Amino acid sequence: MGTTIIILVLILIIICAILSIRKRIKYGSACCGTHDATPKKCKVSDKNKAHYPYAYTLTVDGMHCSNCARRVENALNSKEGVWATVKLESKSVLVRSKNPLEEAELSKVINEAGYTVISQS
Repeated sequence: MGTTIIILVLILIIICAILSIRKRIKYGSACCGTHDATPKKCKVSDKNKAHYPYAYTLTVDGMHCSNCARRVENALNSKEGVWATVKLESKSVLVRSKNPLEEAELSKVINEAGYTVISQS
């Protein structure tokens, strides 16, 4: 009787583990508090660096995974005349722009995406 209960508990644990793995494969890691599908990349049509005379480097808090990085990039790249690239390892964002941008404007866009700008250079 005791062996049967232990086997049933182990089977239940294995089933839960398999369901969890399937969910992570389908939706990615949930480090950022959501189980949403990976956001599609917001592509920048003009990737000629010569067209972007202004450059800003931001340090952003709260980015832990590629989904977080994609959200920050998409938030910035959705603005007209902006091309952002995230370096997840250093939690930094290189923002190139065709026009000068205010620090508050960049911070607002990133805050609306759910992250915080620590510093700007």
